[in-house]
Amino acid sequence: MPIPLRADYDAAHLRAAARASKNAGQTRRLLALAAIYDGATRTEAAAIGVVTLQIVRDWVLKLNAHGPAGLINLKSPGPAAILAGEHRRALAAAIEDGPIPAVHGVVRWRVIDLVQWLSDEFQVAVSKQTLSRELRAMGYHRLTARPRHHAQAAGAIETFKKSLPARLDAIGRAQGVDRSAVEVWFADEARVGQKNKITRRWAKRGTRPSAPQDQRTASTYISGAICPATGAAAGLILPRCNTEAMGLHLAEIAAHVTPGKHCALLVDQAGWHMSERLAVPKKITIVPLPAKCPELNPVENVWQFMRNNWLSNRVFASYNAIVDHCCDAWNRLTDQPWRVMSIGLRQWVPGHVP
Repeated sequence: MPIPLRADYDAAHLRAAARASKNAGQTRRLLALAAIYDGATRTEAAAIGVVTLQIVRDWVLKLNAHGPAGLINLKSPGPAAILAGEHRRALAAAIEDGPIPAVHGVVRWRVIDLVQWLSDEFQVAVSKQTLSRELRAMGYHRLTARPRHHAQAAGAIETFKKSLPARLDAIGRAQGVDRSAVEVWFADEARVGQKNKITRRWAKRGTRPSAPQDQRTASTYISGAICPATGAAAGLILPRCNTEAMGLHLAEIAAHVTPGKHCALLVDQAGWHMSERLAVPKKITIVPLPAKCPELNPVENVWQFMRNNWLSNRVFASYNAIVDHCCDAWNRLTDQPWRVMSIGLRQWVPGHVP
């Protein structure tokens, strides 16, 4: 005997559900079962659905158990995940904390090390390829670590970020202007010489690409400052890095500050930045960054960008050649204010990011 359809539905209900459905397979099954409600045989319903009698029987069972929603084919769940939630949480904690060299035998995690760690901790066997996919799905990627001074005071960076708005307010009051009239600039110096940097480059796997490198010692300094909020930049190429050079750089910065505004210049605590002999223009107030916290200064990222794109992998024939290339690189940067903004904008600086 055929299995009876549930009594709380009829042909009208199923046809209404078919009209509302956006699933073609469900619509076909609903119309076939609606025909049965109208008195059609199971063979006629199978012909409407273009299936066999056994499949019509399966549709009847699904409708009786789950209603029209049971006639939608669900995706196969696939094989069970190798890593459970507790494994992923422990893996994330291990990555954030880093390895203990005396315990794990390595100073940085590789995928193969994490495979071994999972095996030791949870007796879970997973391949390098599978774990690599899992790590990317968890949002982890291999990134170059940012240097941090070993003697950096705990909490110095966060304390400075929180106190910066109040310091800018105080500068505005001292100058008789609103804080919106205080421009935040960053300044720093970079040495560029014949002992130049070699950058990463594309090459075939398994090869070791080469690049020219000089052993001579001629060098010069780029004194650079940027205002990320406006994209402005002011720089000088100078032979030394001292108080006199800083005075010249301050005069150059003052000439680039937006007319009618005051400059809060954030610099590190190098001796020539904080010297009492330094002649500071009236439209500039120097704000020292916390000691040993270079990551707060986006000009460090400017130097990295300039070296990686314009100054590295070169042999400078003479001191004049170094100066010429530094001038060209700095002028390229100042011609791209959007680049200055992209590199220099920071969420913790008032007025940088809305």
